[in-house]
Amino acid sequence: MPQVNRSERLGGWTRFVTARPRLALLAALVITALAVFAGSGVADRMGSGGWEAPDAESTYTTKALEREFPASQPNLLLLVDSGSSSVDDPAVAAEAARLTEKLAAEKDITGVGSYWQSKSPGLRAKDGREALIAARIEGHDKAVGEVLDRIAPTYRGTHGPVKVSVGGPVAVRHEMQTIIQEDLLRAEMIALPVTLVLLVMVFGSAIAALLPLGVGIVAILGTNAVLRGITEFTDVSVFAQNLTTALGLGLAIDYALFIVRRFREELAAGADTRAAVGTTLRTAGRTVLFSALTVAVSLAAMLVFPQYFLRSFAYAGIAVVLLAAATALILLPAALMLLGPRVNSLDLRRLLRRRGSEAHHDPDTSGRGWGRFATLVMRRAPVFAVLTTLGLVLLGLPFLGVKFGTADDRQLPAGAESHVVQQHIRDGFPGSPGGGLEVLAEGSATPAQYADYRNRITALPGVLRVDGPVTEGRSAYFSVLPKGEAVGEESQQLVRELRAQPAPFDTSVTGAAAVLVDSKDAIADRLPWAVGIIVLVTLLLVFLLTGSVLIPLQAVVLNALSLTAMFGAVVWVFQDGHLSGLLSFTSTGDIETTLPVLMFCVAFGLSMDYGVFLLSRIKEEYDRTGDHEHSVTFGLRHTGGLITAAAVILAVVMVAIGTSRVTNTKMLGLGIALAVLMDAMVVRSLLVPSVMKLMGRLTWWAPAPLRAFHQRFGLSEGGPAPVLAEDMSAAAPDRDKISTGA
Repeated sequence: MPQVNRSERLGGWTRFVTARPRLALLAALVITALAVFAGSGVADRMGSGGWEAPDAESTYTTKALEREFPASQPNLLLLVDSGSSSVDDPAVAAEAARLTEKLAAEKDITGVGSYWQSKSPGLRAKDGREALIAARIEGHDKAVGEVLDRIAPTYRGTHGPVKVSVGGPVAVRHEMQTIIQEDLLRAEMIALPVTLVLLVMVFGSAIAALLPLGVGIVAILGTNAVLRGITEFTDVSVFAQNLTTALGLGLAIDYALFIVRRFREELAAGADTRAAVGTTLRTAGRTVLFSALTVAVSLAAMLVFPQYFLRSFAYAGIAVVLLAAATALILLPAALMLLGPRVNSLDLRRLLRRRGSEAHHDPDTSGRGWGRFATLVMRRAPVFAVLTTLGLVLLGLPFLGVKFGTADDRQLPAGAESHVVQQHIRDGFPGSPGGGLEVLAEGSATPAQYADYRNRITALPGVLRVDGPVTEGRSAYFSVLPKGEAVGEESQQLVRELRAQPAPFDTSVTGAAAVLVDSKDAIADRLPWAVGIIVLVTLLLVFLLTGSVLIPLQAVVLNALSLTAMFGAVVWVFQDGHLSGLLSFTSTGDIETTLPVLMFCVAFGLSMDYGVFLLSRIKEEYDRTGDHEHSVTFGLRHTGGLITAAAVILAVVMVAIGTSRVTNTKMLGLGIALAVLMDAMVVRSLLVPSVMKLMGRLTWWAPAPLRAFHQRFGLSEGGPAPVLAEDMSAAAPDRDKISTGA
């Protein structure tokens, strides 16, 4: 029979991973050492951009302007402060001219220009005390960073009558990359000891607590090696390292918690070591495998987007999830085989108890409180279901007012040099330098045609000023200064109007607002595909796990509800600026376009992680007893504390990431921490048991063809034939009794 065959295959897997445990651990040690070597220096090979769509019109235009008109796309700005003097003072002008000439002579620097050369009013502050020298550093992110490191100390500081500060997009990206690396190291230093303390509190045993931490470290080091290899073929965002640390610790600890807890339960029930490992792999091991696949699919959905910022998180996430699962399913059983009952050694919690002679913590009795709580929730199922759903929806309402924008220097701490420079430019220079639009004209044209086109775009309602054309061969470009904010709705509308404007030559538009328009369009175009992939694969995997048609649908809906608080908080805090002083960030009044997509994919996957833990234990007990309500109570009793502990530990890791000085990283860490806690403490504790009580035994219904499919290809632990084999007519009356309290 199919059930027996699956059991035999699982038994074979148990024999495989436990046959030579010492050899397995030695091989793991060697592989981990190689991963440390292979992954060293990975951060230096990563980029700090990736928000733009590579196939977008704005991207094409930017590259064309960089190639043909490098002065139109400066990425390095030197802010020259003349103190109490005017920038037109002869001594100031002479020193500025010297610095401009020196910068123009530097290797890998092109398109150097300054206020003192062009007398452009846009390069001179309104108070006449500051002006700009602009240039472009050519090359890829790493090469540009090396050039900046080489030349910045030469120009930064006091030069005669002027003081120079270094800014511009390249300085912002470089400073962001440096800060992220520093913050990630600090987050790891915070998360590791706190996580170890929490694990000791959960397990009591120091030996048991160290096992999940070891799995997490192996997963992180392995993922860094994988990312180092990926950087040889494509761009990878430095932000992805934060996800590597968070998921590496969080998921590896989740998986190891689940396996170690089940192993200790089996030992407490009287099983010997080998039998305990076998049962653990057949039950908790199966759950870990399904959980890892579900999380990996959620993260893989980001591969459909063109922005390498999002794709980078897919690379890192898939690698760390699969490595965490592999480590938990291969190396951890080997360690448990060697430890056996000694996994309970070094019970540190007895130091906190009055009598050190108390017995070891009994995992069965520890869940009695959760069992009573589940009974209470199911007794008042309609009340808990309605009130919890309404509360989650209300928490998500601020997201209806979301405004999307682009990442800029305000992601950095207020004291960061490049942020200070950009803020001076934003506040003190006319026309919001850096917020303009560039229109590239390609093809033959006469001066009269250029003049006519300029007049027509000048007459557009959102245009403040048009400069140009600047011509070179068969190409030219116009600089268009919008009336509104650099990436505001008015500027975005102007981008669309410029692109729709007829011309006797080919035109294309770039600039901050154009990049935002293209990014939003790219995400809107691919988002249905990403959501469809996540939902369809989640439905399939949960069906294979449970054999029910309704449980997968319930899982998707409840997971979506668990994310409402996160999205509402992101807008209320980071867009609207509430708590900005407490959390030390500068609100830009919008949310970077790719962040909600990233947070959805990560948080949805983590929610399914906990959902699979709970549902698998409920299904296991239901297969054994056929008692629906008892199975729900049993599942929450045996996983409620575990899921809560895992969520708290993962939240600690995410909050540590959220201490970053870079706003996007702070938003990612704190937002996902909130989503994880809401899912574990509200959705899994209140919504799941109340909804399953209301649905009754109908929960397990599936049509005959799907029942046959599940019996052949699904996973089950055996036991009596479940109610799944009954038809709708047999299940419906029982559901009605439960719904009426019978």
